[in-house]
Amino acid sequence: MTHAAPPPNSCTPQRFPVVVVGAGPAGLTVGNILRAASVDCLVMETETREFVEQRPRAGVIEEWAVRGLEKRGLARNLLDRAELHTACEFRFEGERFRFPFGELTGSHHFVYPQPLLVTDLLREYADVRGGQVRFGVRDVRLHDIDSDRPSVSYTCPETGEQQVVHCDFVAGCDGARGVTRASLPPERIRVARHDYGTGWLALLAEAPPSADCVLFGCHANGFAGQMPRSPEVTRYYLQCPPGDDPENWPHDRVWAELQERLGAMGVPPLTEGRLIEKRVLDMHDYVVEPMVHGRLHLAGDAAHLVAPIAAKGMNLALHDAFLLGDALVAHLNDGDDSGLDGYAQACLRRVWDYQEFSQWLAEVFHGPASGDPFRAGTSIARLRRLFSSPLTAAAFAEKYLGTAARH
Repeated sequence: MTHAAPPPNSCTPQRFPVVVVGAGPAGLTVGNILRAASVDCLVMETETREFVEQRPRAGVIEEWAVRGLEKRGLARNLLDRAELHTACEFRFEGERFRFPFGELTGSHHFVYPQPLLVTDLLREYADVRGGQVRFGVRDVRLHDIDSDRPSVSYTCPETGEQQVVHCDFVAGCDGARGVTRASLPPERIRVARHDYGTGWLALLAEAPPSADCVLFGCHANGFAGQMPRSPEVTRYYLQCPPGDDPENWPHDRVWAELQERLGAMGVPPLTEGRLIEKRVLDMHDYVVEPMVHGRLHLAGDAAHLVAPIAAKGMNLALHDAFLLGDALVAHLNDGDDSGLDGYAQACLRRVWDYQEFSQWLAEVFHGPASGDPFRAGTSIARLRRLFSSPLTAAAFAEKYLGTAARH
């Protein structure tokens, strides 16, 4: 007699080879890789499906990451719908300087909002590949992760009862404030942290982009950025004091500062529109080492956070997920431990490379508003060298696109 599989939010306790905590890009990519190899897994998520499919996040995906998704059958909608960006533009000292990285390298960025990618990944995992996912779980706790019989407990949203899921491995993909990172013994980990001492006011505007590419404004008033998201919605950033209150930035003040900081000779004013999101992000980075403890493997923001300065966070999460998903499949299906043994080291090489670039770019962005004439002068010198030295341009393009042959 056969038994039908329980529904996605069933509270029936089961055993899975892998439990994935977190239904963001990293967790869902790991889940999809496992299901493509016929490995059963369970994705747990504290939020609702509607929430994770609408949560506003990044939108710039590097070409190597898209090719990695494509290789795993996860990029059909992305390739059909994403915008291709082949240039960015710096504006400083009242002038505009276009950086055509596509012409220099033959590579480009894809712009595809993270909510759309998460929706694609979730549909593929749950609706096509038959992966199980439980939304709205509460009180998630990890047990015995340093043994060969780990488990994850949670409170079932339908019944309020505690359930326990036994597994071989836990993939911790639940972000900076998630339970998996908090489950690591404090005495066994090192958290390397860098605080930039500034905030960014993150804005979404119901307005078309005012240029066909990303804009970086390096201004004495502070940094400003435009990141196109769609023909109707644009992401903007404004440098502000850390911990600032978004209410200090009414509509008129926001647009006045954006017009000032992104203004340049020969360009029309920005197209203004209603602000549908305002939140302050304090700029900081961290890296958790080790990324592995026993049967728990961290991925994405649970293991490392890179400030949105260089738009690297989602790309690092996907890189981790590719490595972790492939390594788990190799171990569970073929008994090959090499991927799991080298997982953290392979992730961290790219993580630290991207952190260094973020730090370099932050000085370019924030130096002109530092109040320190020396920092301001060296920041402008870096910018001018970018547009006068082919070697500097090539090095910048490699870091900006993430195309280094080895990190």
